[in-house]
Order: sequence, then structure tokens, then C-alpha cells
Amino acid sequence: MINQHQKKFAEEIEKERPELGKRPDWLKVRLPSGENYKHVYELMRKSKLNTVCEEAKCPNLAECWNRKTATFMILGDTCTRSCGFCNVKVGMPTELDLDEPRRVTESVEAMGLKHTVITSVNRDELKDGGASIFSETVRLIREKMPETTIEILIPDFKGDETSFEIIMQNPPDILNHNLETIERLYHAVRPQAKYERSLELISWFKQKGMRTKSGIMVGIGETKEEVIELIKDLYNHGCEIMTIGQYLQPTKNHLPVHRFVTLDEFKFYKDFGLELGLKAVESSPLVRSSYHADKHAELV
Repeated sequence: MINQHQKKFAEEIEKERPELGKRPDWLKVRLPSGENYKHVYELMRKSKLNTVCEEAKCPNLAECWNRKTATFMILGDTCTRSCGFCNVKVGMPTELDLDEPRRVTESVEAMGLKHTVITSVNRDELKDGGASIFSETVRLIREKMPETTIEILIPDFKGDETSFEIIMQNPPDILNHNLETIERLYHAVRPQAKYERSLELISWFKQKGMRTKSGIMVGIGETKEEVIELIKDLYNHGCEIMTIGQYLQPTKNHLPVHRFVTLDEFKFYKDFGLELGLKAVESSPLVRSSYHADKHAELV
């Protein structure tokens, strides 16, 4: 549920934007299917685990699961932050599941994943923000599945370097932290986050030798020029891999879509990022943070 400031921002978007019209053909998604998709779905229910693929209603869920890649969402299913674009439940978590790393590892092993992404809700009430659970999950997967590459998509941990150091005790192959949107929109889109703090996080891990990655969504109220500046900011802070996708409103209680970004504009962002020096850029309407994540791991 969006707050009052976000509601005002949403009203401004709906007042100023041109008529959206029907959703373009390139945004249409097939219903998930496939043998490996069914296997992963059944395993997730049996293991009582969460995947961001499902929580965020990712349009690429079936494709990724059938490629034997999956994104696990640890630290429960309740987030302490109220981002205006996210469909994950918001509230105050009541417990910390210390057995979660073991169950995630067993699922990675049972699925025979060649690549896995571990992300989480924000847990601002925890002293380390949940960094120790991330670290333990990576450690156990390394122990059981040494050939599996690992990406972690972390929250900002409120900029606490002690939490960063805990992550580095068991470093992943790729360190991902999403910027999500341009600086001007942070107060409405990510009210408890800070643009500069997220950039500094990426820079900190880059300096520790990590391969770094970040993602944004477009069509939520930014301009093309602002996206260009954001790509420059990421590159200048050590980001190597970037994902760019179309924002789609999860429910009517979330921020509305400002515009449907054209395929040509997505291509422009990809070309610009690669020319600037980024190692890889995934930029198209249905791209999400973990899209083709296994290919990014091959860059390591």
C-alpha cells in the first residue's frame, strides 16, 4: 500500500501522462509451463521457500525455471520498507528462520541448478539487516554444490559496512544491488532508500574485488536524459553488469505506469551502456534483475 506522498506522486503521473492505450504486444507474457517449471514449483511448496520470481510476478519465471536457474527470496516474505513498485508484503517480520539457508541449499541441490540467485526482503529491524543469513546461504551452497555459480541481490543494509564485511566472509560470484530508478524519483519510489548510498554500496564491493551488477525499471516517470545520467553514475561507481526493464504496476495500490518505453529506446540504453564500458547490459521490456543471470556468471 503506497503512502500519502506516493499517492500524490501517482496522481501527478496519471494527470500528466498521455493516454497509455492497450499494453503493447511486446509486453504480453505466456502462462508458465514446462516440465522443469512444474518440478521447481512443487519443490518450492514442499520446502516452504519463497522465490522472488513468484512474489514479484516475474514475466520470465517459466523461461528461467526451465533453464535451471531460480531466484530464492530469503529472510521471510515480509518487508520492512514500502517501495511504491513492489508487490512483496509490507510489515514488521515476527521471526528469523535460521534454518532457511539449509533448505535453500537442499533445493539448489535437488534441482541441480547451474546458477542461483539469492535475494531478500529488507529486514531493517535486524542488527545486520540479515547479512549473516545471506553469508551462511552462500557458504552452504558452495559446500554442497561447488560448481554452481551464485549471485546475491542484496538490500542496502542502511549502508552499514559491518554488514558488508559479513557478506564478504562468503563472497558470491556476482554482487547485485538494484538502483531501481533515477535519483529524482527516490522519495516516491523508494522512500526508505538513498540513491547515493546505493551507489556507494556498489563502489565498496567493487573495491573488494567483486563483480558488480545493478538494475533499474523505466516507464515510471523518468526521462531519457535522466536514465543516461544514471547509467553513467553506475559505471563511474564500478558497476559492470546492468539490467533495464519496463515497470509494470502490480496492483492498483502501487504506482501507476507513466509510459510504455519503446523497443528502440531500450536498444539505445543497451548500446549506450556497452559503449560506455559496461560488460553486459540486458535491456528490453520484460527484463528483470535475474534475467539471463547465468550468462552473467560466465563473465566471471
